[in-house]
Amino acid sequence: MGKKKHFNVTGLCVPELHYMVKIDRKLERILHEYIEPGAYFTMNRARQYGKTTTLRLLEHKLSSQYIVIRLSFEGKEEYFASLQALAGGLCYSLRKVLLSKDPTLAEIFEQKVNQQYPLQDLGERITKLCSQSNFPVILMVDEVDKAADNKTFLSFLGMLREMYLARMDCQAPAFHSVILAGVHDIKNLKLKLRHEEEHSYNSPWNISTAFEVDMNFSPEEISTMLEDYERDYCTGMDIGEMAAAIYDYTGGYPFLVSSLCKKLAKADGAWTVRNLRKEVRDFLKEQNTLFDDIIKNIKNHQEFANLIEQILVCGAQVAFEIRNPLIDMGVMYGIFCENEGRVAVANRIFETVIFNYFTSVRSTYILSSSKYIDKTSYIHEGRLDMEKVLERFAAFLKTEYRDEDSSFIERQGRLLFLSFLRPIINGNGHYAVEPQTRQNTRMDIQVFYGDEEFIVELKIWHGEKYEKEAYEQLADYLEAREIETGYLLSFCHNRTAPRKGQMILCRGHRIYEVIVAYRDKEKSVQEVK
Repeated sequence: MGKKKHFNVTGLCVPELHYMVKIDRKLERILHEYIEPGAYFTMNRARQYGKTTTLRLLEHKLSSQYIVIRLSFEGKEEYFASLQALAGGLCYSLRKVLLSKDPTLAEIFEQKVNQQYPLQDLGERITKLCSQSNFPVILMVDEVDKAADNKTFLSFLGMLREMYLARMDCQAPAFHSVILAGVHDIKNLKLKLRHEEEHSYNSPWNISTAFEVDMNFSPEEISTMLEDYERDYCTGMDIGEMAAAIYDYTGGYPFLVSSLCKKLAKADGAWTVRNLRKEVRDFLKEQNTLFDDIIKNIKNHQEFANLIEQILVCGAQVAFEIRNPLIDMGVMYGIFCENEGRVAVANRIFETVIFNYFTSVRSTYILSSSKYIDKTSYIHEGRLDMEKVLERFAAFLKTEYRDEDSSFIERQGRLLFLSFLRPIINGNGHYAVEPQTRQNTRMDIQVFYGDEEFIVELKIWHGEKYEKEAYEQLADYLEAREIETGYLLSFCHNRTAPRKGQMILCRGHRIYEVIVAYRDKEKSVQEVK
């Protein structure tokens, strides 16, 4: 028996070496909707989205009907020093690829380019290549972002555009299809053409077709990778259940899917939802370039950070409009997606990474109140006492934030609670915000500690009249999760809580409720008068 494959999260994935999701339907769609009609397009997706692997698989699929030239601008910065360097470098790369496909065609690119008219010379050679080839020629260029801020790159795009238009106008020989792969959509890319601080949108890539293929993995596609693994290792996993659980955390983001699978395989334990939960907890503690990029983009763009905080922390319902530069930025970096016409964070792992970032500052302040953050007060024999967490958070909020007005607490109460919770569960637990229930008035949090799961619903207190509705909503969620006990944390702007913490029975479920009262600044002023 040959060597078994493994899960790969770095660089190119190869079917013979790695467990991979089968994306045959995606490849067929790209073939029929883009390649066969002769489209020029940009495969623009966020980092670590499997673009390079997709190009390789596509190349193999097309190789019997097309001459496929797959290049990369990775490490090719010197190509863009001048037009002569660009033409010479591309001739070198084209010849290198063609040597293994058709040495006769490779000869077209042997001689040095004309120094006076380098791009025209390059274009004539490409025309000759496309006219002499027995098959249509496809150009794939990966990592185009590496060259995107160079003026010579604009010239390269202009040459492709000119050849495309000539093909359309008078059927002149040209590349049948061109695929540029990168994070940015090249036709809207800011190119640095003048001074460092000045930018222009004058990209000639307006001939491109919009690339609308969803490159996230569906649960069904994730199942194909798990089936491959199961054939080798016979773990006895419930493939459908595991695929659905992995998708629930990752939203199908390729790097996240492979990372969790790799961690489960390395743990050498049972492939169960419970063990997946543990691996998610450990994964969230790790540093990787994807998480670093997310936080970097939030740090570097204050308006973008404000929008994310409004959506995640405050529960703002923001209409999805891709022409909004901030929303477009979030989609480009893989952070945002559209959910029923609204902006949403793309997956639960990203939500937690971002929440952890926002809570880090708050946690620093809360940790200074050592009388509240003493893990031994909340952990007994390895189990988390959630009732005590809620009670002491209520005391903390009343003591430390008594001078804040109600709008501040309603806006920041959720973040304050997560900031209070995080240092308590750090090490053996993690949390996730339930996106389906987050609204302006309520938010469900799943807290995992050890082998236990806790459901905590946060809401704004609107009087006892509305409490029954809250109990019913939480009972519905507990029933769906098959959990007996839930927790309700209500924020009330009164100076005194309407009642102390209590246990309520609702449809066979136990609900422990704590009402957090704090001092409302406006009311206090009125009372003094």
